[in-house]
Amino acid sequence: MSVAEPRRIVLFRHAKADWPQVADHERPLADRGRRDAPVAGRKLADSGIAFDLALCSTAARTRETWKLAVQELPQRPKTVYEERLYEASPGELIAVLNETPDDVRSVLLIGHNPGVQGLTDVLAGDSEGDAQARLNRRGFPTATFSVLTYSGSWKALEPGTATLVDYWAPSE
Repeated sequence: MSVAEPRRIVLFRHAKADWPQVADHERPLADRGRRDAPVAGRKLADSGIAFDLALCSTAARTRETWKLAVQELPQRPKTVYEERLYEASPGELIAVLNETPDDVRSVLLIGHNPGVQGLTDVLAGDSEGDAQARLNRRGFPTATFSVLTYSGSWKALEPGTATLVDYWAPSE
């Protein structure tokens, strides 16, 4: 694959978490989250993107979201559970994405806010259709994802180099 061919970056916020008396990293999904995660998975499947790699935070709520969502995909991508995604800033998330091998065309990152929404905002130098307007209107509620395209080596991914091409939230 040529590095000039467009790549896909999907940034997926975990589904709604519960608030039991456990450490934040160990918070499980709430009932609504367990309902929304498979719906988001079906929407990801409907996107037609064949994911080569899924990068998932090690937090319980992101792992559970991914476990429920991935069942809806036609093929399970290689999944890497990455502790650096937990509580990561947009810059820290870019650093993780910069490590992606160049033979990977499409990456799905399952993480947390404010990092995931911030990364969408930071990467998107441009947008198509009404994706940016919908994102601005709705924000990035739980179980939401954005889809960006990018041309170039993963090592060269930096702010403003991608295009926001789609956005989906459970209430859409």
